[in-house]
Amino acid sequence: MRSRKQIKRGSIVAIMATFLFIVGCNEANKNVEENTNSNEIETKTSEPFFKLSLAQWSMHKMVWEEGLDPYRFAEKAKGWGFSGLEYVSGLYYKELEKDNFSKEAMAAFVAKSNAESEKYGMKNLLIMIDGQGDLATEDDAKRKAAVENHFKWVDAAAAMGCHAIRVNLAGGKTVDQWTASSIDGLTQLATYAKEKNINIIVENHGGFSSDAKLLSGVMSKVNMDNCGTLPDFGNFCIEKSDPSEDIFTCANRYDTYKGMEELMVHAKAVSAKSYDFDLNGKETNLDYKRILQIVKNAGYTGYIGVEYEGSNLGEEAGIIVTRNLLVAASKNLK
Repeated sequence: MRSRKQIKRGSIVAIMATFLFIVGCNEANKNVEENTNSNEIETKTSEPFFKLSLAQWSMHKMVWEEGLDPYRFAEKAKGWGFSGLEYVSGLYYKELEKDNFSKEAMAAFVAKSNAESEKYGMKNLLIMIDGQGDLATEDDAKRKAAVENHFKWVDAAAAMGCHAIRVNLAGGKTVDQWTASSIDGLTQLATYAKEKNINIIVENHGGFSSDAKLLSGVMSKVNMDNCGTLPDFGNFCIEKSDPSEDIFTCANRYDTYKGMEELMVHAKAVSAKSYDFDLNGKETNLDYKRILQIVKNAGYTGYIGVEYEGSNLGEEAGIIVTRNLLVAASKNLK
């Protein structure tokens, strides 16, 4: 049984979530009305310098805990005001693993995803790949197997009209070994993907990959047009001393703003991670305006993907508040 203090705290969180959700929806409706009533020039000047996409990871609790069909991704994203889709491979593994990722199973995934994105007028952008082997492992045979495990996802991305797959550079016990293995793994995969017109992009996603200087150095040494980065606003924790630590209190953490500057040099996509918000709708851990200035200074004008990963708000409310924050923070930049 919960104590009165726990119940009170839970009520406050619930009230905050409801408040931010309502504010987000009202603001969205207000923007629609203003854009509808304004002339073409005013509408263009009020638009952000980027386009909005949704990272499907923002919905992983809906899929895994609430039973939402992952193929409703396009429908949901359209309703929340996005135009681009960033798929997460792991949300489809339940059905794909049953058939051992057969050609037929992968073809069905592609066909269903394309049908839904076309139905709702959405653009397929990329697929985030997890659990397909370590591309930076020191074991040559295992690294080659991991590279080849990604081939089917390169093919799927090409068939869906995506421009990229996002991969992880997991593996490696020392900086030198990780660097050498990363260069080899990425070069092998990017060589295959080049024939399919698909980019291989690496997210700062823990371990050595969250050291932006190291990851940027790997990109320079691979030196292929279709190999780049996916800078994530929040994933700069290199090492935790305790599993209970969050990414902002970890033992070894790279500076967010320095890291964003270094990774944007090679960026082919950008991920707007969010965790928690104050009552004004600002992210409590990240300075969105400062980060977006870095992104803009790099000359980036592509999609920025919303990736809500918090727990105090429900996923839908978190997605909407993050979207609104991105648009608001993009105003009055230099």
